[in-house]
Formats: sequence, C-alpha cells, structure tokens
Amino acid sequence: MIPPPWHDRLQQLAERRRSLGRDRSIQPATGVDVCSNDYLGLRRDPRLAEAAATAARVHGAGAGAARLLRGTCSLHDDLEATLAHWKGTEACLLFNTGYQANATLVPALVGRDDAVFSDALNHASLVDGCRMARAGGAQVGIFRHLDLDDLAAQLGSWRAKAPAGALALVASDAVFSMDGDAADLPALLTLCQRHDALLLIDEAHATGLLGSDGAGLAQLQGVHGRVPLVMGTLGKALGAFGAFVCCDKVLRDHLLNTSRGFIFSTALPPPVLGAALEGIRLARTEPWRRERALALANQLRDALGQPHQPSAIVPVPVGADADAIRLAQSLHALGYDVRAVRPPTVPEGSARLRITTGAHLLDAEVAALASALLQAR
Repeated sequence: MIPPPWHDRLQQLAERRRSLGRDRSIQPATGVDVCSNDYLGLRRDPRLAEAAATAARVHGAGAGAARLLRGTCSLHDDLEATLAHWKGTEACLLFNTGYQANATLVPALVGRDDAVFSDALNHASLVDGCRMARAGGAQVGIFRHLDLDDLAAQLGSWRAKAPAGALALVASDAVFSMDGDAADLPALLTLCQRHDALLLIDEAHATGLLGSDGAGLAQLQGVHGRVPLVMGTLGKALGAFGAFVCCDKVLRDHLLNTSRGFIFSTALPPPVLGAALEGIRLARTEPWRRERALALANQLRDALGQPHQPSAIVPVPVGADADAIRLAQSLHALGYDVRAVRPPTVPEGSARLRITTGAHLLDAEVAALASALLQAR
C-alpha cells in the first residue's frame, strides 16, 4: 500500500479534478468513429494486418533491443529510406512515438546560450521538449499562435544579445491538433533563413493526408524537401505506430548520437514496420482516401459555418467543461463516438469537441452529425 500521506494527497487531487469536471477515464471505442486520427481509414485495413503478420513471421514479434545494440532489422532501414524519399530529404531516423521524438530531439539540438522559439499552441511534446532544453540552459521564447511578426521580433531581440556561436531553433506544428489550422511554412522558412535559425516542423497530422501524394503540408504549400527538420507519425493517417524525423545526414547522425529518446528505447517491432510500409504505399497510391477525408471535413465545416482548413480536424467550441461533456454525451446517445477536450489540453474556458473525419465515414453519417450539432446549440 502507498503511504497514508501519499494517499491523502492523491485523493485530494482526484476530488479537485472531479469538482472541476476534469476527471478522465479510459472509455471503450463505440459508435461511429469521429474522434480518432485514422484519417485514411487504414487502421483496420486487412492489407496492413497481413503486412504486419508477414513481418512478424520473417523478423520476429519484437525488436529485442535498442537500435544501437541489436534492435535493427532490414525493415528499419527500408522504412527510413522510404520516408526520406517521400519527404524529399537525405535521411530519416525512426522514433517510437511522436511525443518521444519531439520531447527528446529539442534538447538534443539546443543547449546553453542557444534558444528555441515555439508556437503558443504547439503540441505538448514540443512544449515539454522546450522545457527540457530550458533545463539545459537554453532560452525559450513562446510566440503568439501563427504570428510571424511576433516570432521575428523575438528572434531579432534574442540575436542582438546572444553570445557568438549561439544558435536558434524554431518549432511549430504543421497542422495544429486541437484547431485544425495550419502554419505558413514558406513564410516560416523565409524568416528562419533570415535569422540562420533551424526550422523544426511537426507534420503528425499532415503526413499521409496533405499534398499531391500525401507527403504533408510542406508538399501542399510548395516547399517539399526544403524544411530542414520534419517530424511525423506513423500511427495517425498511416494506420500503424511510431514516429520519425526526416532531415539531412548530418542532423540524423547528431540525433542518433545525442537524442536520449532514441538511444535508450527498444526499437520499433517488425510487425509495426511492416504495417507502416504498407500504410505509406496505400496512402500514396489511393488518393481517394485523403480526398474523401478532407471533403467530409469541409462538408461538416460548411454546415457549422466554419472556414475551410487544410486538415480533417473540425473543432466545435463550447467553452465550459461541463457543457462540453454534456454535448459529447448527447452525441454518444445518437451513436457517435465524440470526446470532450478540456483543460489542460486546451486553454481555460475553451473546452470543445474535437471532431475528425476519415475515409471510412459515410456522407449520411457526417450530415446527420452536423444536424445533431446544430440542434444541440
């Protein structure tokens, strides 16, 4: 049993969460899926399952070790080469999760006297990576969401005072996971080049879904292969699991030698690699999947009076935590799996429903969902 003082503290914290309407629990997946990140509908595709099974039969169920020990098989190399080619970069390095990648590559890149500048609405993994970088002596600047003038001012102010040899990193989501809006990558690239800053873009919610063959937001916005550091995930649109960083060979070698998340983690297992390779193949060769996911998102936005965004994420702002929970419950009763998103995932007073569309959905399902949302207002 845990010591009584610990029990008392945890009980008090639990009671406070309940009083605020922020107590969370794991809920089973039931009803129509309008809340996952399975944008292309590949998660349950039998071709991914067969690829995973084949990989397990040939290479085993687990990796057995970290990559730098005995954890690498030929599928790791194949997947990294495939991702680098798809993203238009020299090299790629696999990570186990997007959180692990972002949280550990930022402190591996910036140290004492350096600086990292992060969009105010970046994913928690980038936020935590910045916190670890700060603990190592780096300066952290948070610029207003999508405000490049604010970023430019912060970069200029820092550069005027920074010691010789200090370096700057700029980090931003490509598509922001709670609002579905997108960064202006060409403008970010221009700004970073002006200040000799390294640009890190998180394409977790863009990979597989955006661009002429699903390579991501950089491809959609005409800067394919020009972003020096691109993180992406394999467990959203691609239907598998894991994450990656695409970059040039010098950066890959540095991260391989310094990123603690990579060095001290058992490698991705072969079945996951096999499924990811098949997911990439299908994402590139079946464009109807991303076209449908994005069209359904815009169908829902039109019904709700929202502007179009380059994503399959449709936020429904509510405000109060309790109201968001009630709205989600009412939609559950109609057969829709919708989850209420509350602080600290989103800022205070901005609880919402985060609705996502995917290739697996029917037009009639999205139309009925829109009607239910309008009636519930």
